[in-house]
Amino acid sequence: MSPHTPPEQHTTVAIVGAGMAGLIAGRNLRRQGIDVLILESANRVGGRVLSETSVLGSRLDLGGQWIGYGHNRFENLAEDLGVNQFPMHTPTRPVIVRNGRAVSPYQLGSLVALIALGGFEMRSKLKPPKSWSTTTIDGWIRQLPSSTARRLLQVSIEVATTADLDQFVMSAFAAMVRDQGGLSAMTKTRGGAQETLIVEGVGTLTDQIAAELGKYVLLNTTVQSIHRTDVGISLKSSTGTVHADRIIVCVPPPRLKGISFDPPLPRDLIQLSNDSYMGSVYKAIAVYNEPFWRESLDAEFMLLDRPAGAVFDTSPPDGPGHLCMLIGGKEARTLDAMNPSARRDAVLNSLATAAKLPGLRRPAGWHEKAWHLDEYVGGGYSALPRKDVTHSIYPAPSEPIAGTMFWAGTETATEHAGYIEGAIQSGERAARQVLDSLR
Repeated sequence: MSPHTPPEQHTTVAIVGAGMAGLIAGRNLRRQGIDVLILESANRVGGRVLSETSVLGSRLDLGGQWIGYGHNRFENLAEDLGVNQFPMHTPTRPVIVRNGRAVSPYQLGSLVALIALGGFEMRSKLKPPKSWSTTTIDGWIRQLPSSTARRLLQVSIEVATTADLDQFVMSAFAAMVRDQGGLSAMTKTRGGAQETLIVEGVGTLTDQIAAELGKYVLLNTTVQSIHRTDVGISLKSSTGTVHADRIIVCVPPPRLKGISFDPPLPRDLIQLSNDSYMGSVYKAIAVYNEPFWRESLDAEFMLLDRPAGAVFDTSPPDGPGHLCMLIGGKEARTLDAMNPSARRDAVLNSLATAAKLPGLRRPAGWHEKAWHLDEYVGGGYSALPRKDVTHSIYPAPSEPIAGTMFWAGTETATEHAGYIEGAIQSGERAARQVLDSLR
């Protein structure tokens, strides 16, 4: 072989993507004695999961982090891998801040927003009005009489979905809310999707699974084309060619356009890829020697002043102090042109003013991630429907193709799609399907 000829490898199952879904599928197949190769474009595993170590030695999550209520697979995986879980430190309701001051939950704007959300959820469970198929969330919000209510709903929904609200129609939003168990389940901490955290960080789980798989995970390997024949699958990548009997594709629907498929994908998958995009979200964690704010307040905020977003106290039980900031949708992209110190100052100055705690401006460590700028993931938390889509895109199609091509990824989950729990479920399902086909 010429030294310039790309190497060829052979395996039973090729898996595209080393996020949680791909790693779970690979681990389950390897434990059944099946040869696998996981091909990952990035220089790390985890996909939308990313953990880092702070200057104080604590672990923190810049990607998906919460074990929600009823996320049993995620909880069991954490127990199996020996990490420590702890409940969120959370008040009854977050403090709403506008113009640097706390807004009373009984103020007119707060009540209007609450009534609007209640009415939306009730109508979404029934037959949504026809007008919702052409009305965007942004258009719906603009109809409200209170500027505070409009701003509160805008920021809350951007953080919950990471969507551009002028590109998301109400009927599709209602379908998403139904799929994810209602607005309360999506936004609550205790009893909702933000219930429990992992001391060691969720990235510890993906790192442990990758360590178990060892040489069967190939990083810096971008899959460029997938050719399916009667005798197997050929994948051309940036590092060579892989021949396999089966393939599991764990790529978010919008990112499928980056791969050439021969023969072409079924029409419904092509349509979904064209009709969806990855949301915009900026996440930051400020690290302090201790959660000193607890002496005077519970640090859970909805900040309506720019940069607007949500703040959560994610400090581990034995310290140090962690404050998590989430900014979604168009609001997240307003930070892109700033340098890191300017972003830190913009976020923390707003928070310190609201909390009346100047010490919040001086963290020991600062960690940040703009997921919409990640060239491999493309955004978060999950795929979203474009403006002309009026229905739910969950679960994404996952029927095997010709008995050789299988699908995983949180968007394909039939339970908790869009969450880490959904990614785990999809990986387990795909592994079972592959095993059945091989038998």
